[in-house]
Amino acid sequence: MSIDRRSFLSKATLAAGSAAALTAIPAQVAQAAEPLAAPQNKIKNRIGVSTYSFWQFNGKRVPIIDCIDQAAEMGFDGVEILHVQMSDESNSNLQKIKQHAFRSGIDLMGFSTHQGFVSPDKEKRQRNIDHTIRTIELAYRLGIPTIRLNTGRWGTTRSFNELMKNRGIEPRLEGYSDNDAYGWVNDSIEKLLWKAEQCGVVLGLENHWGLGLTPEGLLRIHREIKSPWLQFTVDTGNFLEDPYERLDMIAPHCVLVQAKTYFGGGKWYTLDLDYGRIAKIFQKHNYKGYVSLEFEGKESPKTGVPKSLALLRKHFS
Repeated sequence: MSIDRRSFLSKATLAAGSAAALTAIPAQVAQAAEPLAAPQNKIKNRIGVSTYSFWQFNGKRVPIIDCIDQAAEMGFDGVEILHVQMSDESNSNLQKIKQHAFRSGIDLMGFSTHQGFVSPDKEKRQRNIDHTIRTIELAYRLGIPTIRLNTGRWGTTRSFNELMKNRGIEPRLEGYSDNDAYGWVNDSIEKLLWKAEQCGVVLGLENHWGLGLTPEGLLRIHREIKSPWLQFTVDTGNFLEDPYERLDMIAPHCVLVQAKTYFGGGKWYTLDLDYGRIAKIFQKHNYKGYVSLEFEGKESPKTGVPKSLALLRKHFS
């Protein structure tokens, strides 16, 4: 039986091609099986803004909803509400704010409150405890997971401008010591913990003058109270000396970063903060939370706040 020469050559060529393909498959499989380079695990923090940035205690209070609108338009991820900026604490208004933020694509992620426990007056401390319990409840109704907490200060310096001239340092009340003050503060905070746990709202003790003037003071309170519901709100602009070393000390317990900027010059002082260095400090400690802008410059918020957002996005996200 004869075989057509052309047919034979065609079949031979197909067989050779199939053999070559079979030979190449293991190499392709081996190449695909090579491990891929591990992606760099760089933390990208979301960036929020405090409503304080749009007001700065200048003139009539800027409504919270207006701040949410400006934040959304500028491209922020979240808003931190300054409690004293609120004009209506009724539940209906709280839910209106919460709904407006949700529909604007904005997280309500922080609640900046004021209180002071550095006082020998037990009744005064109790008023501040009651006030703070009230603000924890407000945060809960707004869906905010953390509030800023202050130790308070001695109050021997009457003017805040004078306190800033003295770089946050003030004399103690006559007849009392720092140990007395730590006792008052610790006792007061311990009376807040049940409410914080009940509402799921973390107390973020801030480096904000008083016993919070130094990282050692904050760490002493944190160590003595030993509660997961007491952590730190870390303000980048409140350590006027050795800021990077001090921020590094408290960063492991941080639940919210408040980032100060000073475009146009600061209202009380101006710090030349290296945000590239600061971001690396928090990345080193695996901080994944929000960075909240507190714009404290003299430039108009309409230009100073967007500049600040660009600066923080560059380094944190």
